[in-house]
Amino acid sequence: MKIHQLVTLIIILSFLSCDRLANKTKEGINRGGEVVGESATEFFEGVSEGVDKTLECKIILSEDLQQNGLKTGVYDIGSSSSSNNNKLTLYVIFDADFNRTVIAKAYNKAGLEIGRAKTTISGKNGDADYYDFLFDERTDIGFRNKITIE
Repeated sequence: MKIHQLVTLIIILSFLSCDRLANKTKEGINRGGEVVGESATEFFEGVSEGVDKTLECKIILSEDLQQNGLKTGVYDIGSSSSSNNNKLTLYVIFDADFNRTVIAKAYNKAGLEIGRAKTTISGKNGDADYYDFLFDERTDIGFRNKITIE
């Protein structure tokens, strides 16, 4: 009987240790997965931020418009009905009353002008709003281009 009891005890201990080992393995895998997931998220956030910085255009508001109370906020380069990026949406902030037609000029990376668009900007001191500049459909505002607002 003692051998039978010893064998039974060994079998029970084996099952318990296997279960404990399986749980520890599972916990280790879960922790490893969390670390990999966090690292991957940080990597892709970094790549996204790098791409955003690479795709940015430089928006330059003329000295005259600044002196007349205009400031710019965010902007977006998109497309109208064409496949080219020919639409600038610009958030304008008014530090003074303003009502005037302004011109946006787009330049490529080489500094060559590639298009112009006009729009009327109108607002009261303290206002802010979005304004669209629609360039010719052949204009394709690329990444790292420069746009002046005059």
